[in-house]
Amino acid sequence: MRIQIEFGLVGLLFVGCADEFAESPTAADVQATQQADDFSMTTTDDTEPSEEELVTEPELPARYNKLTDFEQYVLLQKGTERAGVGEYTDTEDPGTYICRQCNARLYTSDQKFHSGCGWPAFDDEIDGAVERIPDADGMRTEIVCVNCKGHLGHVFLGEGFTSTNARHCVNSVSMKFVPEGDDIPAVIVLDSKQE
Repeated sequence: MRIQIEFGLVGLLFVGCADEFAESPTAADVQATQQADDFSMTTTDDTEPSEEELVTEPELPARYNKLTDFEQYVLLQKGTERAGVGEYTDTEDPGTYICRQCNARLYTSDQKFHSGCGWPAFDDEIDGAVERIPDADGMRTEIVCVNCKGHLGHVFLGEGFTSTNARHCVNSVSMKFVPEGDDIPAVIVLDSKQE
């Protein structure tokens, strides 16, 4: 019992010494404490906050898929990959080709054919997927993704390869191939103010 009392006295001395070195509360501290006490007396913990009181995280704006430097060069700066090196030049598997930047559906494997040009060739696009733009050189017609305006390649007419008489010459790097039966990712559509 005597040991407990001695420890108790030592503890009081410690507290007393600590209080001597503590700063005195300011008037603002006292007022803040009183306001907090007043608030705690008027609120209860068993009530649900209203929708107006809930703080929600703002929804992040959609962003296109992240592109490598070379993908940016082709899709955004209208570059071209070298002939014969593209990932999908000789692909014959059934599936869908989507835009690498925004996931929009562009072509099906049924529209693909071997033209011998060194790039993937399609004789038609999925309805409404591709926009044709007169090329800056004045001789060719550029094709871009309707959704994100990413550069795909060029379209050539009158070559007689297929019954449509059209050849969409597309950079492999502009597309991703989704095998038949796999889920196609959702199309990323940006608000026009973000672009």
